[in-house]
Amino acid sequence: MRLTSAFLFVFAVTVQSPAMAQVSESVLYENVRIFDGHGPGLSPPSNVLVVGDKIETISADPIETISADPIETTATTVIDGAGRVLMPGLIDAHWHNMLVGVTPEAGLNNDVGYSTLIAAYEAERTLLRGFTTVRDLGGAAFSLKRAIDEDLIPGPRIYPSGAIISVTSGHGDFRALHELPRSVGDLSRMEQLGMAMIADSPDEVRMRTREQLMQGASQIKLTAGGGVASPFSPIDVSTFTLPELKAAVEAAENWGTYVGVHAYTTAAIQRSIEAGVKVIEHAHLMDEATAKLMAEKGIWLSTQPFLPGFEEGIPLSEESRRQLIEVISGTDRIYGWAKQYGLKTAFGTDILFSPEAAQMQGLMVTWLQRWFTPPEILEMATATNGELLLLSGLRNPYPGKLGVVEEGALADLLLVDGDPLENIGLIADPENFVVIMKGGKLFRNTLAP
Repeated sequence: MRLTSAFLFVFAVTVQSPAMAQVSESVLYENVRIFDGHGPGLSPPSNVLVVGDKIETISADPIETISADPIETTATTVIDGAGRVLMPGLIDAHWHNMLVGVTPEAGLNNDVGYSTLIAAYEAERTLLRGFTTVRDLGGAAFSLKRAIDEDLIPGPRIYPSGAIISVTSGHGDFRALHELPRSVGDLSRMEQLGMAMIADSPDEVRMRTREQLMQGASQIKLTAGGGVASPFSPIDVSTFTLPELKAAVEAAENWGTYVGVHAYTTAAIQRSIEAGVKVIEHAHLMDEATAKLMAEKGIWLSTQPFLPGFEEGIPLSEESRRQLIEVISGTDRIYGWAKQYGLKTAFGTDILFSPEAAQMQGLMVTWLQRWFTPPEILEMATATNGELLLLSGLRNPYPGKLGVVEEGALADLLLVDGDPLENIGLIADPENFVVIMKGGKLFRNTLAP
């Protein structure tokens, strides 16, 4: 019996997922052309040495990896890039780890453990699409993040917001009508799961904000206006009052971080800016004056390139589909204003409730070519998104530079079979990433002998 138990234990700890990392003390990329996150072009043929979780050396000359001291030799994995493009890992600035793989009904009714296992499966697929970092804008992703950070499962770096903070009937309120009225102090199933929290006064907002920070939130997410997917939130409404929004901003700033808000309309956005919010998510239905105001005040626009037909890939009610089509109608305007007024613009996908739609994550990067050049697109999805992540200040769970290929930066890297600056469509097919590295660890290396 003891032998059997011992065998099972060894088997359990040695069998790995196909995407579990290959660990080396150092990795040397030889003969690669580098997109460093800023562009506009590629470097000459270069060599890049990764030691531990950081990029140590970038050189056009050969890099020596053997220590002069024979006792301190370094185990180095050498990857012959053969002229391929080395670029930063992609960053999705608006992702929902816990909500992308389940329907709203399943998310509410599943055992939380099962939902987390689904999220773990989706996290591996996210990483293997080349997204080495995601900014999670709502959902109980703290345990998932911990398991990834402890190398128990493969997945991207997660900047978690924790539960979406909403108001009664707001975007994020998935309660059924039979759950009303709520008694003060009662928690709905949605709140018990940490998917969203309802806060209907400045004091409640302050409490819910502090709870997310206590659990490890790197930023806070509120829904300042109506949305598409929630059953009782008309898209035109504004939800939180100014004092409520200010309560969240004050609590977050006391922790050295910030609030981002879901907001489509002019009224919701302007109220949020007045409250001190630093990042507006979506904004598809704002007017030009609000775009100018955001530019003047240095407010970030974190938005999505929703195009006609996108609604076909998302399971929605007829009313939600109508609202999504309305949102899509504003996409051209917001990107036009973003370019015209020089808005600080981040890329995200905001894919919800559909593992099938999640596979469009890389494809959505390519949709940006409707307004931007390939170098501009890749910069937005790497270095610019990395700059957005720095707003978390001391709450940043991964101190260091992300979204760039430079000495001292965190080694989140993709080796692309082709030139994405010439053919941005390469990003849509994860098979074009012959090497995927996160934190100096190889999660895919199709060039290995």
